[in-house]
Amino acid sequence: MKNSKEYTKKVQRLYRSLKRKHPKVQEATYEDPADALVYATISENMSKSQADAAIKRLGDYFIDLNDLRVSRTEEIVELLGEDTPVTQQIDSTITRALGDIFNAYHRVSLEALKKMGKRPARGVLEKMDGISRFAVDYCMLTALEGHAIPLTKRMIEYLRSNELVHPGADEQEIGGFLAKQIAAKNGYEFYGLLRRESEARGRRKKKKTTTVRKKKSKKTTKTKKKTKKARSKT
Repeated sequence: MKNSKEYTKKVQRLYRSLKRKHPKVQEATYEDPADALVYATISENMSKSQADAAIKRLGDYFIDLNDLRVSRTEEIVELLGEDTPVTQQIDSTITRALGDIFNAYHRVSLEALKKMGKRPARGVLEKMDGISRFAVDYCMLTALEGHAIPLTKRMIEYLRSNELVHPGADEQEIGGFLAKQIAAKNGYEFYGLLRRESEARGRRKKKKTTTVRKKKSKKTTKTKKKTKKARSKT
């Protein structure tokens, strides 16, 4: 990435700042990479709290991943929260991925990847239809002891808007750059801290926008009242 030395210092300062600001991150690990893949597909398109709630509902409703694989779209979409293009896409990606896994291994499990080297395992994940870079990185980090920093769109937006990475860098470049700056043992902690901060910032922005709208609404109401009074006097 261009100007990497400049951004290296910024990222290291960010990491130290976030560790002071937020409580310790509880690391997520998965015995079966297929579970990580399902969670990542949901988590990429929702906030962490929404994804955690959705995955719990899915776990309570379906017996296992094979049950999820053969389920109806409306069932999954309802458990994800509401029927939107995003939840429809999540459903499509999950069921296709689980179907591919079943066809390849005759069961809905990716434990076979743990017997491979990290690079071949990553290659298998990257070839799966519809699986994003975020999902691959998350799966490598949490289930296959890989060195990766998964990045949601919100996390990338946070890094760019705070000038922590080169504005022209794409997701792959940013992910590769961060993996060089953050030691493998700290990968999940950095991911968790950065994600938490990026989502908290999004909530603050939303709250601020709502407040501004309310103020404008009150101002409009007062103007209407004044206009009515002026008309009544004439």
